[in-house]
Amino acid sequence: MKQFLSPLFLLLSLSVFLSCSEPEPKSIPDTEINAWFDSEYEELLQMSPLQMTTQGRKDRYGEIDDMSEAAEDKRLAWMEASVKEMNEKFPYDQLSPDSKVSYDLWEYQFEMEKGDVQFRRMNYVFNQMGGVHTMLPNMLINFHKVDEAADMEALISRYKATGRAISQLLEKAKLQTESGIRPPKFAYEYVIQQSTALISGEPFTTDKNSAPLWTDALGKIEKLEKDGKITAEQAEKFRTDAKDALINGFKPAYEELIAWLDSELPNLEEKPTGVSRHENGAALYAHRLKSSTTTSLSADEIHQIGLDEVKRIQQEMLAIKDQVGFEGDLPAFFKFINSDPQFFYPNTDEGRQAYLDESTAFLDSIKVKLPEYFGILPKADLVVKRVEAFREQPGAPQHYNQGTPDGSRPGTYYVHLSDMTAMPKSTMEGVAYHEGNPGHHMQVSIAQELETVPKFRTQIGFNAYQEGWALYSEILAKEMGGYKNPYYDFGRLVNEIWRAIRLVVDTGIHSKGWTEADAIAYFSENSSIAPGAIQAEVRRYMVIPGQATGYKIGMLKIQELRKLAETELGDQFDLKGFHDTVLGSGALPLEILEKEVKRWIEEVKGASGQ
Repeated sequence: MKQFLSPLFLLLSLSVFLSCSEPEPKSIPDTEINAWFDSEYEELLQMSPLQMTTQGRKDRYGEIDDMSEAAEDKRLAWMEASVKEMNEKFPYDQLSPDSKVSYDLWEYQFEMEKGDVQFRRMNYVFNQMGGVHTMLPNMLINFHKVDEAADMEALISRYKATGRAISQLLEKAKLQTESGIRPPKFAYEYVIQQSTALISGEPFTTDKNSAPLWTDALGKIEKLEKDGKITAEQAEKFRTDAKDALINGFKPAYEELIAWLDSELPNLEEKPTGVSRHENGAALYAHRLKSSTTTSLSADEIHQIGLDEVKRIQQEMLAIKDQVGFEGDLPAFFKFINSDPQFFYPNTDEGRQAYLDESTAFLDSIKVKLPEYFGILPKADLVVKRVEAFREQPGAPQHYNQGTPDGSRPGTYYVHLSDMTAMPKSTMEGVAYHEGNPGHHMQVSIAQELETVPKFRTQIGFNAYQEGWALYSEILAKEMGGYKNPYYDFGRLVNEIWRAIRLVVDTGIHSKGWTEADAIAYFSENSSIAPGAIQAEVRRYMVIPGQATGYKIGMLKIQELRKLAETELGDQFDLKGFHDTVLGSGALPLEILEKEVKRWIEEVKGASGQ
């Protein structure tokens, strides 16, 4: 029997035919856009000799970055043009998922920098926390390698250029002051102390001690001569030239800086509140929170998260207090932890070395367990060192400095040890994991060693991701067998509640009118952290608003994503796979990280037929 096709069937068939015959959207290969990113990033890098030095390169080795506002404007204009070119050249819907991440990141960092420039006269140019006045000498000592005679010539050139850079920063500070923005008085008092230490001793003064930069220069020149790279005559000339550059190029700028800072002291507040006291301060703080947390959380939301986390962690603290058989309430236990001699090394050179040795031992023991929890492992080495004397502060927090991508300079976990009474043993283990493995060193090293992403993604950083990962690593280390001593496990909780308190205190200072005394009181009532460390912490928050909120917000997001993956995947969940997903793309804003984890979850489901 002959069958007839209905007009509707013919219409549907034609529709299917036409849709199937339409060409697929052109797909842009990752290699093409990655090559563009690498070319753009290289051009951006060439604007910063210091950033190239950080990465172990010797391009423009004798130069220091232009620190002027004009240079900031030039960089921002370049980034705007680059993003515009990216938008025109690479249609988003033609990119692979990995390339879309790179695209989003390139655009994201431009938007953040645009906000930074908008508020640049509100960010304190000179403060006690990593200001350029100490960052530059630190880089010249620890990052500027001298392997050949030309490298020493470059270092001497940089001594001179540092003076120019400090003068440029001083001009920016003066512009900031004219805008009515001044930091708390203690900030300039610290900067004066740090700057004075840099130009005290030979060759600057007749003190019998040697200034840090001069000691470093002599050591580098001596090594060149010992290695046969230079003659005795060349060595003597280098010593003469280095001394001249330090005395006539470096010293005058620091003297001018110290004099200006000293003249400003009478104008600074002894008991300031946060940036909300400044005109447009609320807008600045909202930007700093967005930048630091890479979320849209408000100050009030972050404050409440902090309050809730403090209560939760205190319950875990009570459990350990009961476990060790301490009779008394939590504040009494805090006092015990803070004062009993068993929890401190002696305030001697032997005690300081013991702190470094035990920290190294913890890191060595955790390193052998990394392959059980990670598929991607760092290649770079890690060392534990005391902070250089010229920038060491009693009770200041430990920190990490990245190594070079090629591993020629290891990552460094730095510890402030001038006051051992502010460095309890109980928190030492957790901090080692945070700064070393599986924390900052692991995350940063893996990012630098990635080979399948554009170069800029191996170097980019986001506070909430990086610090959130490091804080997550502290509790991950417990899963890995760390904290066998219950007091050290209590120290882990001390570190965690510290970060929760930061949410409360930072927002309290900058959005609720808290004073330094208010912040110290809340900190003291809710933690066992040593008084000296508490003051250093609070003063840190006052000069770099918002930065301290990234730790706990980032940790909570990573824990949330892990729980989501465990729930969604069930028996298919693989902890190694989760960790490799979090670390394997480099640092990401939290919203992009969430997309990446959810994409991984769907890939695992697809592979298992779920």
